[in-house]
Formats: sequence, C-alpha cells, structure tokens
Amino acid sequence: MSGRETIAAVATPPGVGAVGIVRVSGPRVPDIAMVLLGRLPAPRQAVLADFLASDGEPIDQGLALYFPAPHSFTGEHVLELQGHGGPVVLDRLLARVLALGARAARPGEFSERAFLEGKLDLTRAEAIADLIAAGTEQQARLAARSLRGAFAQRVDALLQALTRVRVQVEATLDFPEEDLDPDLAVSVAADLARLLADVDRLLGTAQRGERLRDGLLVVLAGAPNAGKSSLLNALAETDRAIVTPVPGTTRDLLHADVQIDGLPLRVVDTAGLRLSPDPIEQEGVRRAREQIDQADLVLWIIDDADPNAEHAAPADLPSQVPRLTIRNKIDRSGREPGAQSTADGAAVLACSATTGAGLADLRRALTRHAGLGADAGGELSARRRHLDALRRTRALLVTAAQAQADAAPPELVAEDLRLAQHSLGEITGAVSSDELLGRIFSEFCIGK
Repeated sequence: MSGRETIAAVATPPGVGAVGIVRVSGPRVPDIAMVLLGRLPAPRQAVLADFLASDGEPIDQGLALYFPAPHSFTGEHVLELQGHGGPVVLDRLLARVLALGARAARPGEFSERAFLEGKLDLTRAEAIADLIAAGTEQQARLAARSLRGAFAQRVDALLQALTRVRVQVEATLDFPEEDLDPDLAVSVAADLARLLADVDRLLGTAQRGERLRDGLLVVLAGAPNAGKSSLLNALAETDRAIVTPVPGTTRDLLHADVQIDGLPLRVVDTAGLRLSPDPIEQEGVRRAREQIDQADLVLWIIDDADPNAEHAAPADLPSQVPRLTIRNKIDRSGREPGAQSTADGAAVLACSATTGAGLADLRRALTRHAGLGADAGGELSARRRHLDALRRTRALLVTAAQAQADAAPPELVAEDLRLAQHSLGEITGAVSSDELLGRIFSEFCIGK
C-alpha cells in the first residue's frame, strides 16, 4: 500500500442534497486527517469535526469516519467526510484534500483497489456497479445476490473441480514411471462429463441473469399497416407512436423501454417492409432490417383481419434471429386470442393491440423467451464477459474430453484443461490483466 498514491473523490451524486460525502483512500490518509481535522479520529467511530481550510477557517462541519488498513472497503486507510451536500462546499472540501497530497480518483478506482487488496473478486465488484445502476427490483435483487458472493462461489467450485482433474491428468506427465490407477482414463472422462454439465448449468443461469441485467432487444416488424405502432403503444402503455390508417406512417425507428415482471425490454417499432420508390421510406426499411439483424427477438406482425395479408415472413430475414409471429387485429377477424398451433410448428400468437386481448399471453411469451420462470431465486447478475468466458471454458472442456476419448497424448488434454481454467479464472479475477481491469472499472461511477 505504501507505494500507492492517495486518492479522493466526491462519492455522492452531483447536485444539491442534505448530505455530501468526500471519500479518501491511501497511505497519506492519517496525515491528511491531522491537518484537515486537527486530529486523527478513533477507528470506525463517527466524530463531529470542522473541516479546515488552509487559513484555519472551517470549510464545513460534519462527520468524519476513519477506517485504518486493512479493515476498510479498499483495504487501505480510508477517511470519509460527511458534510452538507452543496456542490460549492463539496468542491472546496475536495480541493482542500487534493492540496494536502491526494489526487482525484478515476472512475471505479476505490473498487479496483478493493479488488487488488483481496477485499472483492471481480464478480462482487461488478455487482456493486450493477446494484447502483439497477432499474428494476429484479435487477437489484440479482445484483445483491452476486454481491454476497453467490456467483463467485459457483465459479470457485468449478475451478476446484477443474483443478482436481488437472492433477489427475498431469500426474501422468510428472511421474510417468509410477504405476498409476489403470482406471484413470475412465475417472477423468467421468469428471469431465460432470464438469461440462456444471458449466452448462451455470451458463444457463448466467444467460438469464445477463438478460435481466441488460434486457432484450425486441423488434416489431411486418408489412405496412399491420399494427406494429399500435402494439408498441400497447406494450409501453403510452401513446409512444403515431397511429393512422395510412400505410407507411412509421418511417424511422421508435424505441420504448418496457418492463415485464422485472425483465427490461427495448421494444423497437420499425418501418413496414415493402418495396417503395420513396427514398425516405427506403431508408426506413434499411434501418428496420438493420435492427432485425441485431434483435434478440423479432415479433413478425400480420393483419389478421386482412384476407390479402401475406402471413409468411420474407425469406431474406436472418434465420439465426428468433421469431414469433403475431396475428394482430383479432378484434376485427374474430380469432380467439392466445397461442395458435400451425401445421409447420411455427410459434404464432393471436392478439389485439386495440382491445388488449391476448397481450397477457404475449407478455408471458416474452419472459419465457428470456428463459425466466416464476421463481428466479437462483438467478445471478451476469455480464457478457462472463458468458464469453463460460463459453470458452465449455469449448475447451469439450475439446479435452474428445482428446481423452481418442486417447490423445496427455499433454494435449492437460493444455486444454489449463486454458479452460484460465478462461474460468477471468470471471472472478483469479486470472486478470491490466486491460481487463481497466475495461471493467472504467464503467463505474467516480467515488466508487
């Protein structure tokens, strides 16, 4: 700790408030406290004190809390100054702390130091940012669960199991002259199968957690006048889009942020897909197709009351993007709401954006697509980097299992297992790099 700079930042949001906090961390904290407060407060006890300017006049009066290392959030000496929440007061107080030898903290630098001092693993550190940024109650619950270590515990269990398999395999490299267990190959194969199953379970949990954290991009597509804008308004429960009987009213992308049972959705209304000589409508169609390519789910909307409507989606829509066909306007066609069976097994749902019939079924279908059940008690807050690491881990374990089954040289199996452990370790920070840490903590707010 002695070689690090002391950092400081305002830890409360900008603006006027009853209380504002300046946080200081690092080896010079005791010296700064002696000059700023005239004394070093007793550890972990709130002390009423004047915060003194260079001329001895008080900048403010408030509470000071001192946390000596290593018993603090960062693992370093920490001083928290709780004063009045006016921006001028906080700016003066921070400037005074900086003049006494601290420097302004980077975004997330307090949490980064907590990680470097072994106070947090990366999943817990990221959960702090997720908890602060939570926009739904479900997101907050998942972030709190990861902050308590639920994600890290599952990753650590996988790392321990993977280490045991590596020990078995590498024993054949380190002690080739020993008479090893003749059933070793069978044992390793069984352990790898169990590991793969456990990774798959965690991957499924992380995928659902990532969807709850980041939400789904749902794109409404279809022919002009199929009722896409009406459906956007119905899902958003507001008149977000202009609705007219004139085909081609929507020419640009319209977005609405929607929550369904704690699942955040970004719903995008697009221009009707058709050939048009109008250059403005052509650009709208181009943008619609661009959004379709990026979607997590496409709702293909058809006018169920129009006997001439083309029910099949265009063949050139991307096949890798999941699609749900919506028979809209059933208040005019007389069709019953809800899921409909089709001869080819395609997913179809009938509803009316005008009357609301079938919309509850649609909302349930959206949450099912996200992989969410009624009980999310085992879910975790997860990020795309976690999914990427788990997928790389899984691919390497599959390669190792195949090499083991093919009686490949143990050096190849051992290398695949080493790389798998490396990928898995990236999740908690057991394996990390300056680039990875910089990318993660730069997303944090200043003062955290």
